[in-house]
Amino acid sequence: MKRYDLITPEGTRDLLFEECAAVRAVETRLQGIFKAKGYSEVITPGLEFYDVFNMKSRYFPQETMYKLVDGKGRLMVVRPDSTMPIARMTATRLREQTMPIRLCYSQSVYRSRPGMRGRSDEIRQTGIELIGSASRRAELEVLGNALEVLSSFNTDGFRLELGHIGYFKAMVNHLDCSADDVENIRGLIEVKNYPALNDLLDSLGDSDVSRALRRLPRLFGGAEVFEEAAALYSDNDADAALDELKGLYESVSALGYKDCVTIDLGLVNRMDYYTGTVIKGYIEGCGDAVLSGGRYDRLLSEFGCDAPATGFAVNVDSVARTEMKKVNFKPAAPDVIVFGTDGYETEAIVHGRRLISEGITAETAVFDTIDEVRKYAALKGIGRIDIVSDRITSENL
Repeated sequence: MKRYDLITPEGTRDLLFEECAAVRAVETRLQGIFKAKGYSEVITPGLEFYDVFNMKSRYFPQETMYKLVDGKGRLMVVRPDSTMPIARMTATRLREQTMPIRLCYSQSVYRSRPGMRGRSDEIRQTGIELIGSASRRAELEVLGNALEVLSSFNTDGFRLELGHIGYFKAMVNHLDCSADDVENIRGLIEVKNYPALNDLLDSLGDSDVSRALRRLPRLFGGAEVFEEAAALYSDNDADAALDELKGLYESVSALGYKDCVTIDLGLVNRMDYYTGTVIKGYIEGCGDAVLSGGRYDRLLSEFGCDAPATGFAVNVDSVARTEMKKVNFKPAAPDVIVFGTDGYETEAIVHGRRLISEGITAETAVFDTIDEVRKYAALKGIGRIDIVSDRITSENL
């Protein structure tokens, strides 16, 4: 029988030393940004009932979720998303809190993606949710936070893409096709698969809507996109979406990030709970988006709490790997190693604690002889040995 006790499951990996330091550094930096703006940290369970994710407006294909059964035979999933559990929690535990509620989190999500080799099924995310305000001011706050986050990374450049799901939904509402076809169209637009998109739209017949959808993945750039989109397709809902997005684009540009913000009307995130603005953020040295999110004004109502919301999540793992190429995250060696001679082992531990209280990093030696300690310290790059006996002496290496 084949054993799997020496490897990690596909889509997962161990993190060692420098990688852990990089991940923690990114998380700490982001949490500092969020908490300084009044966001409070929450943690949701790693296990949720399948029902939390099995609703029409929360598009999570069941084949992408890791499932298990609890002791009562109920179907569970390993958390594939952070927004929906936070919506559940807000609608129950935080229902009586004064709105708006600002929440932040750092936790992992798990998604099975067997067809995407090299992609991780375990993704460490840090993000925010601003719940209880449909105001344009809330939108600007979240977009401003996203830009501040991207600019905080140790990279040469970054880009925030803005889209509006309302423009896409205005089109497909007038398209004569099934819900499955709509999701297939959405997926092909999202990955900009032009040949497959054209083939699918050909099968649905020629119309103003199908012709506009063919062009949708190419509607990206600066302010000129709005004029092109308005000429491509227009109705009350589409026009309203474009007007809202244009106003946000102009306001965000005024924050001093104009050269870093682009419009992409092909952002049609497969998370079907989005209702308005959608965003993706990119940094130099990473081909995939490291930040994603948007407005979701109807999600909480399905948990019995009718409240608008907006937010985003950062892929901490991707950012950490990118930053490791430019920043040295190698853990520093301890300042001192403390060796207790025979009979003075307890005193050595006490001395080590005293050094630590003074802000010195101190490791306690577990070797039996001073020669072994010296050899170990030289290999580890530890510059000082404190030897504890009836007195304390120091050796500098």
